[in-house]
Amino acid sequence: MSKRKSLAAQSAALEMRLLAIPHAMLAELRPALVKGAQDIADAMEQLAPEDTGDLLNTITVTGPGGTTPAYASGGGSMTLADNQAAVTVGSPDMRHGHLQEFGTVKHEAQPFMRPAFRLKKAKVLARISRAVAKAIKNAGDSK
Repeated sequence: MSKRKSLAAQSAALEMRLLAIPHAMLAELRPALVKGAQDIADAMEQLAPEDTGDLLNTITVTGPGGTTPAYASGGGSMTLADNQAAVTVGSPDMRHGHLQEFGTVKHEAQPFMRPAFRLKKAKVLARISRAVAKAIKNAGDSK
């Protein structure tokens, strides 16, 4: 006599496994998101122009569910979703990061944000892809 599961039992097992994916995905994804954001922030710190160090001191990583620092005079903070991480530059006292990045009529651009992102993008995306694949593979395995 075969010990095969009935179609209903197989369907129920598949449903449980699929329902476990979002929770498992977030659990695996959060550390990868934070590490990726930190990698980008580290690259930004290396590339940022350093006259007084004010700009470097405002590069901040905010993890999933966190609130970014207020970087504009009227606030400017936002709360991230559970599947987001952010790297911000600026504070109420230092609001010229975008001017460094893009330049002005009197000041040549000294990009550091976009080059840092381009340098780390492939590594960060690969880390996130591995975390997603691991979460899908492991979802529902703990019975």
